[in-house]
Amino acid sequence: MIDFLAEDATALAARVASGEVTPTELLDAALAKVAAVNPALNAVVLVQEDAARRAIAASLPHGPFRGVPFLLKDLGCEAVEFPSHNGSRLFANTVYRANSAIYDRIQATGVVTFGRTTSPESGIGAATESAVYGGPTRNPWNLDRTSGGSSGGAGSVVAAGIVPFAHGSDGGGSVRIPASSCGLFGFKPTRARLPDGPFAGEGWAGMSIDGFLTRSVRDTATMLDACSGPDLGAPYSAPPLLKSHADAISRPPRRLRVAICDTSFTGTPIDPQVAEAVRATGRLLESLGHHVSPGLPKADVPMMMRAWTDIVAVGTALSVRGGLKGRPLSDDLVEGVSRGATTYAETLSPLRYLEAVGEIHAFGRQMAAAFSDYDILLSATLAEPPAKVGRFAHNTTDYLAYRIGPQGIFAYSPFCAIFNASGQPAASVPLGQSSDGLPIGIHLAAPYGNDEELIALCAELELAQPWAARRPQLVA
Repeated sequence: MIDFLAEDATALAARVASGEVTPTELLDAALAKVAAVNPALNAVVLVQEDAARRAIAASLPHGPFRGVPFLLKDLGCEAVEFPSHNGSRLFANTVYRANSAIYDRIQATGVVTFGRTTSPESGIGAATESAVYGGPTRNPWNLDRTSGGSSGGAGSVVAAGIVPFAHGSDGGGSVRIPASSCGLFGFKPTRARLPDGPFAGEGWAGMSIDGFLTRSVRDTATMLDACSGPDLGAPYSAPPLLKSHADAISRPPRRLRVAICDTSFTGTPIDPQVAEAVRATGRLLESLGHHVSPGLPKADVPMMMRAWTDIVAVGTALSVRGGLKGRPLSDDLVEGVSRGATTYAETLSPLRYLEAVGEIHAFGRQMAAAFSDYDILLSATLAEPPAKVGRFAHNTTDYLAYRIGPQGIFAYSPFCAIFNASGQPAASVPLGQSSDGLPIGIHLAAPYGNDEELIALCAELELAQPWAARRPQLVA
């Protein structure tokens, strides 16, 4: 059987190009791996094998990943040939009449898409445990732990070697949280670097963006280059790249000023093993010649958290009410957190949404000012190792407690959403590991528009401390 943990997507595409292996053989291997490990993970859904085989028969585009198996997140990335549950019983088996721009750009790389991966309802959790899939998605490093969210299925399938990389999206850490939880590389580009249309004008007031879960930095760089740029009619776009992500990782970045934070950004202590992994990365960066010093961003994080929470509640309510089409907000159609978010959103003043958007933009300016003192902000991705399955289940209707309560998502993930709000590029790099073998992600963020410098630094870290040989417990 072909081992998708032995080679990244770039290497597999080279094997296809040389004639050593065929796209059909790679697809067969991926489907065999689904049959072997997905019952334990519950991460692959809505398999469309016929669509994949039709694509191969029709001659795949000669892109950088021609013939490599691929999976889409079951939230967004609308595609005619790939129905979606969107993580919810309310939207189960949704069929699309057109493709999204991001899907068309992904397909132009030559990948062989054959299904979707699980996502929590409304995409608002740090775990993937949606009722529409009949149970939680599990982490191949430890089946009692979550693979993260909202791209939890994508993280699980790449870590388990079902596919070498997969599509995800990130509105509050939804690529970086699964990357940290599953020992993968996850990169959130600058706001609007990737297209949103035509099904959405913007995601969550511009805070949400697509992305990818990969095992190598070069796979992410190549896919970002293939997909970057606004779609037709986009309301705004990211600053242009100097050259490309792929060019950026071809050489080390300049020596950078790195601010290191081994607490939360408000100074709250985090798990000691996670904090030590942050400090170890700081020492690694110093050994590479970068200047590392302690730092906390001077920005109103509590304001940002509340504004993020209100914006996402309104977005959830808009989606849920549209899907209900006048039906009652019942627990057989909508899970607890989404019902709570919808009910909470409807208590807000009609003025609150624009006020919250204004607060998010003010926060972005605060973060931009903070980065005048350094080039990179180094922290953990999560405040602790991957949570146990069930801890962030969607059965509660107390949306505010779920998101910003003392045991909520922001306490567990206090770093990621900061950069969705500010629009800055950020990445989770799989450099740490707990004493019981769980992955610990290290978070790096750069100024707005500096995607190339950030991904170059990630590539330098990958070269200095390679992670590709690590294998999760399920497939070790």
